Amino acid sequence: MLVKYLAPAIVAIGAASAQSASTCTVSGGTTTIHSQADATGLAKCKTIKGSVVVTKEVAGDFQLSGPQIITGDLKIENNPNINSVGSDTLEQIGGEFRLVETTQLNSVNMLKLASVSKLTWQSIGNVPDMGMTQLSKVDEITISDSHLRNIDAINVTSIKSMNLDNNQFITKYEPAIKEITGDLTIQANGLDMEVGFPNLIWAMNMAIADVSKISFPSLQVVNGSARFDNNKFDSFSFPNLTETKTGDISFVGNENMQNLTFPKLTQVGGGLLVANNTELEEINGFPALQTVVGAIKLRGNFTEVKFPKLQSVRGAFDLSSTNDVTNDCKALAKMAPKTQGGNGEIEGTFDCQSNNEEANQDTSGKTGSGQGVTGGSSGSGSDKKDSGAAGLSVNAGLFLAAAGVLAQLLL
Repeated sequence: MLVKYLAPAIVAIGAASAQSASTCTVSGGTTTIHSQADATGLAKCKTIKGSVVVTKEVAGDFQLSGPQIITGDLKIENNPNINSVGSDTLEQIGGEFRLVETTQLNSVNMLKLASVSKLTWQSIGNVPDMGMTQLSKVDEITISDSHLRNIDAINVTSIKSMNLDNNQFITKYEPAIKEITGDLTIQANGLDMEVGFPNLIWAMNMAIADVSKISFPSLQVVNGSARFDNNKFDSFSFPNLTETKTGDISFVGNENMQNLTFPKLTQVGGGLLVANNTELEEINGFPALQTVVGAIKLRGNFTEVKFPKLQSVRGAFDLSSTNDVTNDCKALAKMAPKTQGGNGEIEGTFDCQSNNEEANQDTSGKTGSGQGVTGGSSGSGSDKKDSGAAGLSVNAGLFLAAAGVLAQLLL
């Protein structure tokens, strides 16, 4: 009878021992690796509970073979001596995969890695490609100051945030992403970079600069703001965008842009800023726009400005052109506040100026305080320069969202 009860107990003890051998937990939650020998010592650990930190003492080729899962972070930073990073077993990093200031790094090889919560690669030396082919889940991505030629290894459809900047050899990016729930930032990458998001339907915030071509054919809603500064594209269109729920739309300093089209846009949840796009002469690409919760500020070489369906601007309307837009100013003045002789559809101040030689110099998010057409200065075709700033502004050109919020609170 004793044997009858001992046998299953021995089996259970063996199973527990096997589980312990395959799952490694370190006191304090961090495994610190000072040498390749330390990494080799983890070969029997299928799962490492906690984070792995590789110190700057590790030089040459670093290989982490054996572990399949790291529940925390994998961090290698401020290491001028490491040349390559690889693992032929690692499939999942529950936290951050962080490579920062690894200036002599020239190779990453993690062909089985499929899931990472956060990917942060900054100043990673001469790594030409990501060295991953199975990566299908990443929540947050930052790739900055790299020599990567492409980032096609990132094969995800939904992401929280993405920041790509100062990657001089990345000249084209067309991901399959359908949803971005946080911020999308792309700037200062390869010369004449081309960007396309053919499947993107919904985004939170986006800021894109220094690209030569751009395409968002499927995008329907931007929940926050969309900012496009200092790009080289000659045309821009959001063919299916219907609204920004809370944020601004901003185009500043896109020197080649001749056409701006939002055929289905009905509402801007913040402000609309179009300034110093010197080749853009006509603002007539908003045929369906009805409501701007913030303010509208337009600065440029316009010969035509039309908003045929506009019914409500809860902030100011501030237009200044180097050319004569007197007739458009008179038409728009009908919407001015009642105190300026209009019907009140524009709730803030109305200011519309022609022949202002300095119109393109004002790219801030501030609106002028000049009177409307019926006040004698606006829409008169005068040479009046921009008046002093009044009204609302926000940091870095994304402006007047506060005006929209205030307007909503007052409803």
